[in-house]
Amino acid sequence: MTSNDPSAFGGRLLIGATGSAAVATLPMYINALRATFTGSVTVLMTHTAATFFPPHTVGLFADRVVTGATPDDWARENQATLAAEHDMLAVLPATANMLSATATGAVPNMLTATIAAADFPVVFFPVMTGEMWLKPAVQRNVDQLRQDGYHVVDPQWGQRYDVGLKQLVKAPMPPAPPQFVEVVRELMPERAPADG
Repeated sequence: MTSNDPSAFGGRLLIGATGSAAVATLPMYINALRATFTGSVTVLMTHTAATFFPPHTVGLFADRVVTGATPDDWARENQATLAAEHDMLAVLPATANMLSATATGAVPNMLTATIAAADFPVVFFPVMTGEMWLKPAVQRNVDQLRQDGYHVVDPQWGQRYDVGLKQLVKAPMPPAPPQFVEVVRELMPERAPADG
């Protein structure tokens, strides 16, 4: 797909979705992206993310959804193929568990394995409670990720509904969709035109 819009940009984006209730907002981010992004969007969901939000619903918005749940797909959908087929990875939402696993080099699932296999920009958009975000261990993991060359977008604090507490709390918020789009635009590598 091409566009005459000067703000349009392309590429092959992989979105890693982890197990947070915030995964239910993923269609909002993909829709915002589609306004100027002319490339492909693949969503790689962890098992827990797929428990929170059905992959077939995400598939209504993304070009492709990968869960790793079906062994028959592993030969063509694995960390090596996903890393080879994309130009950038945005982890949204990024849980404390995902930050920890990546910071320590653990690869307990296909998403962490793909992060380890990636030779392109990887950006994390952390989503968790305020108490978790402020823990020294979480901040050490964020520092380690940045030292290792990953990008971590600090969450903005605001009022959000906590499904567990059933009330509004002041907590780190997922990025606003326009901020997400701008980070993707900034970090998406330029691709050489395909040989014709």
